[in-house]
Amino acid sequence: MAETTLTISSKNYSSWSLRGWLLCKMAGLEFTEVPIDIDDPGARKELLLLSPSVLVPRLSHHGVTVWDTLAIGEYLAEIVPEAGLLPDDIVARAHCRAVSGEMHSGFHNLRSALPMNIKAHHDTFKIFAGARPDIERIRAIWTECLDAYGGPYLFGKRMTLADAMYAPVCSRFRTYAVDLAPQLAAYRDRILDWPLIKEWTDGAKTEADEIIELEVEF
Repeated sequence: MAETTLTISSKNYSSWSLRGWLLCKMAGLEFTEVPIDIDDPGARKELLLLSPSVLVPRLSHHGVTVWDTLAIGEYLAEIVPEAGLLPDDIVARAHCRAVSGEMHSGFHNLRSALPMNIKAHHDTFKIFAGARPDIERIRAIWTECLDAYGGPYLFGKRMTLADAMYAPVCSRFRTYAVDLAPQLAAYRDRILDWPLIKEWTDGAKTEADEIIELEVEF
């Protein structure tokens, strides 16, 4: 049987790699990480948001190759339904897909103004005006989900596709000291205390590579 692999980029900078990795772990998939050097031209373009498509992370599993994070999540939900990546209820499931898709295709100003950088931390940070509506929309999504499904996660008592999709946002909000209401700050901290996030963060901290363009200054 062919080895299952997940091709990923920088653990410090690549939010999409984190999402794909989390989904594979949540599904209980056994896989080998295949890192791409961030000096690879294609990987660098993706990290700098200069690529028209994102080909990493890329899952190779039983002869199937899936290279889009949302597609990876849907594929895993199909082959490992018992992992609960999508809610059981059809209405909640549709809602989960909607907010996950919104994260997947939107929030471009947030991505450019507050790039993923796990090793960085700012006590205060002046947020570009164009990114503020994105932040407000994420606050609204989190509030709506936590109120509707009772927490502690976006769709209730278990983690789903949506929590994996928004996990890098939690990291960004910590890096750039984004102000959150107590309910949302508690959700952010809960995700950042997730053992899988801690495992990924430990890996990010060991990376020696830096991308100067993503080292945002005050």
